[in-house]
Amino acid sequence: MVKWTSAVGAAQLARQLGSQQDRPAGPGTRRPPAYRALADGIRLLVLEGRVPVAARLPAERELALALSVSRTTVAAAYEALRNEGFLESRRGAGSWTAVPAGNPLPARGLEPLPPEALGSLIDLGTAALPAPEPWLTRAVRGALEELPPYAHTHGDYPAGLPALRAMLAERYTARGIPTMPEQIMVTTGAMGAIDAICHLFAGRGERIAVESPSYANILQLMRAAGARLVPVAMAEGLTGWDLERWRQVLREAAPRLAYVVADFHNPTGALADEDQRRRLVELARSAGTVVVVDETMSELVLDEGTALPRPVCGFDPAGSTVITVGSASKAFWAGMRIGWVRAAPDVIRSLIAARAYADLGTPVLEQLAVNWLLSTGGWEQAVAQRCVQARENRDALVAAVRRELPDWEFEVPHGGLTLWVRTGGLSGSRLAEAGERAGVRVPSGPRFGVDGAFEGYVRLPFTVGGAVAQEAASRLAAAAHLVRTGAPGTTEPPRTFVA
Repeated sequence: MVKWTSAVGAAQLARQLGSQQDRPAGPGTRRPPAYRALADGIRLLVLEGRVPVAARLPAERELALALSVSRTTVAAAYEALRNEGFLESRRGAGSWTAVPAGNPLPARGLEPLPPEALGSLIDLGTAALPAPEPWLTRAVRGALEELPPYAHTHGDYPAGLPALRAMLAERYTARGIPTMPEQIMVTTGAMGAIDAICHLFAGRGERIAVESPSYANILQLMRAAGARLVPVAMAEGLTGWDLERWRQVLREAAPRLAYVVADFHNPTGALADEDQRRRLVELARSAGTVVVVDETMSELVLDEGTALPRPVCGFDPAGSTVITVGSASKAFWAGMRIGWVRAAPDVIRSLIAARAYADLGTPVLEQLAVNWLLSTGGWEQAVAQRCVQARENRDALVAAVRRELPDWEFEVPHGGLTLWVRTGGLSGSRLAEAGERAGVRVPSGPRFGVDGAFEGYVRLPFTVGGAVAQEAASRLAAAAHLVRTGAPGTTEPPRTFVA
């Protein structure tokens, strides 16, 4: 059975191959044969996620015309890719991209380690900061004061506490998106929200379009639910979505759902502009695809002068095409497992009805704590504190990585919590493995891709600053040396580091 889920046109592939010529070659590099250069170019596009795995490539004659080379050159390149495991072909069906069977693939998401398990290890595995005090303590005290009336009930609120639903609806309305409490459902974190949405809309075997790269834990959640993931490569740099690729995937793959992060994308930090948001909603509506928009990073604006475009749901105020997911975990604290969904009232009712077979409801005390923050102005002050901390951490980490690893490439995002780094040709999977030995935990690029893409990347979150950021970069440089030199799998244990 042919597994291709999208197609790459000859002109599109030629443009992408042409963009690689802007990258400088190393000193003394010999020019390879034309077929080898073409094969290497396509392989790199697959490994970087710019051409998805399981994408049908153009016919040999079409690509030869687009590149102004002989058909023999393209045929030889395709044959080399087949021999290396990066291409599969079938007579009458064409050729589509693949990854070799031995290529490192992520087996799970990004599980946080318990603090007692870290020891001297610097953990860059999760994009989460400590709680912003004194706001956590104040919120919990405020929640305890509001608890007695709720303690006289059974405590199960499948839709969420009415007061919190009303407060969240008011916040969307204040952003210019008129919203009723009936359009809000409170969930156990954003993960709980997206899990419920996937089970409602995308049964086993259904296609879900995802940005490439995308958030590792959501990808794993969707895999576990039996979804067929269709990757859509991001635009170059931090410029958001490639709408032509979205148009193609929505038309050809007809996914039931699409999952996107418009604001300070995880992991790249990209910010989709207003026109991209409007056009994506129009494309999805025409294709009958429901767009799930993850807003968990939206309030983490780190640089002055960075203006957020209109929310994606602003182009679908009724919530029939766009379902929005928010959370307290990134903007406030990961230990506050409160998320929410904004959608059409009938969608919310369906999600609530299905919840009876899942978790019944979200903890009341935590809902009251978030409601206290939102109703007293504590939320805004806590988020402002969080943004200052994240900005300082980002600047320290960026400076340290540039000092210790000058050949690593990245663009500095204006918000969010993550830096997406190209590792100078080194394997991200091997860097992650060597990093554990060098005393720094870092997730490899393939965790954020579909079927083994992004082997040449790692994600670095803004969770450490100052001297710890410098030490983390030094340990990453040590890990890079181990990978580059092929050193044995042992090294001296890292020294205990105290900031």
